[in-house]
Amino acid sequence: MSPDLPLSPDAGRPLDGITVVAVEQAVAAPLATRHLADLGARVIKVERVGGGDFARDYDHVVHGTGAHFTWLNRGKESLAVDLKTGEGRDVVRRLATRADVVVQNLAPGAAARLGLGAADLRAQRPELVVVDLSGYGSGGPMEQRKAYDMLVQAEAGLIAITGTPETPVKTGIPTSDIAAGMYCVQAVLAALLRRWRTGVGAEVEVSMFEATVEWMGYGLYTGMYTGEQPARMGLSHSSIAPYDAYPTRDGQLLIGVQNDRGWRTLVTSVLESPELAEDPRFATNVERVRHRAECDAAVAARTSRWTNAELDARLSAAGIPAAQVKSVADVVSHPQLRARDRWRTIATEHARVDALLPPVTFADVEARMGDVPAVGEHTRALLAESGTDADDLLRRGIAEQAGA
Repeated sequence: MSPDLPLSPDAGRPLDGITVVAVEQAVAAPLATRHLADLGARVIKVERVGGGDFARDYDHVVHGTGAHFTWLNRGKESLAVDLKTGEGRDVVRRLATRADVVVQNLAPGAAARLGLGAADLRAQRPELVVVDLSGYGSGGPMEQRKAYDMLVQAEAGLIAITGTPETPVKTGIPTSDIAAGMYCVQAVLAALLRRWRTGVGAEVEVSMFEATVEWMGYGLYTGMYTGEQPARMGLSHSSIAPYDAYPTRDGQLLIGVQNDRGWRTLVTSVLESPELAEDPRFATNVERVRHRAECDAAVAARTSRWTNAELDARLSAAGIPAAQVKSVADVVSHPQLRARDRWRTIATEHARVDALLPPVTFADVEARMGDVPAVGEHTRALLAESGTDADDLLRRGIAEQAGA
């Protein structure tokens, strides 16, 4: 299709017709391929015989299904085969020769040892896009190291700048996994676009460590060019003030003021303290950061006059950025998500559950919110598609069909 041709009135989902084979486990790669499935791709998830992806059993809190697994694996077909056998590997290779993309996050070097590495697969299908997602990338002294999310956060410096001055902490979500997964999606889309133009496939590496170091952003550059370790600031910000949680009569609100005009509006229109606008200690952001303790104390002394709801309304009316600290239950029932109709119902092997639409919203088509598969739910059909004797492999335990 030429880039100059107009789009069809019914363009469909962006990745309709794309097939992805995912030899994946845990979080990073499954997150990437779930986003591809949401965008319309057919995703064939290769799982272990006798349990499948171990993320299935992190817990069983979603009506018997793991929370991680429910989040990461909707819209996929599950193929359970034993990759330690030649027959199991042949099934995956045959499916890969018909696919557009292969994503894998096995242990470093494992895919190549199984004959499922990028070089082997693209020798059969040069236009294939193969993405290897690992902890630290190929080569280097840490290539073979275990790469759990917390450990990567520590190596990348994220834990050192997260938490309070007294206590470093990891983030409350698997940031390194998510960062790598999102770069994996970006890599797949870019490689497919290049293939559309040139017919050439791709071999791509994504490293959890490098993805997380990239997300260190301004903290990394601040440390590099000042020679100082950025401080852990809790809810505060190293370069902006006021930027923190401030007390109210019945709780606290987060307020962030990023420029001097906002400061003047905050203290005059919201806090009814115009004298603070003229205080030389607070006249500019540089001065407010220099006198952070006094600035925060002045704001806190005034915010405590109102309730959360009252102060939130005043801040909103004045255009001052603010937020309430929501619990998970608050987020589930958040009026913004409800007003924008962001929840859908999908099926798991045990029950129907609510799932959140992905944040990318196309005006003309909705994301495909597929079901979460049981281990090997689609094995028999996929074995047949690969040209394999399904009954033989299932009888010998090389493959597994859900419910069999």
